[in-house]
Amino acid sequence: MQSKPNILLIYTGGTIGMMKDFNSGALKAFNFNKLLQKIPEIKQLDCTIETVSFKKLIDSSNMNPDNWVQIAKIIEDNYDQFNGFVVLHGSDTMSYSASALSFMLENLSKPVIFTGSQLPIGDLRTDAKENLITAIQIASLQLKGKPTIQEVCLYFEYKLYRGNRTTKINAEHFNAFSSPNYPDLAESGVHLNINSSALFSKTNNKLFVHKQLDDNVVIIKMFPGINESVMAAIIAIPNLKGIVLETYGSGNAPTQDWFIQLLQKAITSGLHIINVTQCSGGSVSMGHYETSTKLKEIGIISGKDITTEAAITKLMFMLGQNVAPNNFKNLFETSLRGEME
Repeated sequence: MQSKPNILLIYTGGTIGMMKDFNSGALKAFNFNKLLQKIPEIKQLDCTIETVSFKKLIDSSNMNPDNWVQIAKIIEDNYDQFNGFVVLHGSDTMSYSASALSFMLENLSKPVIFTGSQLPIGDLRTDAKENLITAIQIASLQLKGKPTIQEVCLYFEYKLYRGNRTTKINAEHFNAFSSPNYPDLAESGVHLNINSSALFSKTNNKLFVHKQLDDNVVIIKMFPGINESVMAAIIAIPNLKGIVLETYGSGNAPTQDWFIQLLQKAITSGLHIINVTQCSGGSVSMGHYETSTKLKEIGIISGKDITTEAAITKLMFMLGQNVAPNNFKNLFETSLRGEME
């Protein structure tokens, strides 16, 4: 490889890649082959940049597991030719995609930085330029000839986060993301400060890309008044294999007999049920309160401090790997990519 880092920009769609047609006012996709013409500041970066776009650009609201496989394949096919990757992606589902890719890219030893923007790249007040420029700069960072960052991350509004620790918290502010249970990996200001102690441990093993995901899963958010017929109907969905159950506080849920019996029957029939908190931060601690003791007793899996986004994508990933049923709970409760404590 050259001493000057090679960075591949992967454009999937989303606001960051839009330009406003000033005649019609409509947004249209930006030609990333003309990136240097529109953002001349990129010439100041000490790296070589190439770009690739999805043939059919998608709004991130339409993102799905097939698209995650598409991103993973692009990285796999170009892995030896590039020192880092920047994935341009709509912000709405970016945390889901960053989480999914973190599980799919086993033994990753190069940076994969997701970024996007709240305003199109051609807008006067856009946040796209800063997000894009700094994401490329971070992907280019090297220490003793090796990438400084060796994991899937998300960069937005001056902060670099571990991708599978993020959640979108605001639809209008530039600081749209948060990492509620894990510290920032870097902060961009006058200086670019890297939090080295928070980075994922390095690996010397060869990259392995997992392409099998199983989307026969569902998220159920608990609320006062959820009833037996609704729960029973969801659990009875044909081919359903896993549930992420968003519970109250530190993993608490109703103690009514019908509720516990439904979950117990589902687990006995082979469903994997993950307990995550619906709070914006904190951790599940089953058995801490009486309202979660029964969940622990019937074999509900603890999501600990995992985000809902990471929980559902980890569930898809593990189901796709055909993990043995007797090992599923233990493996899910184990941190694979730094997604939980």
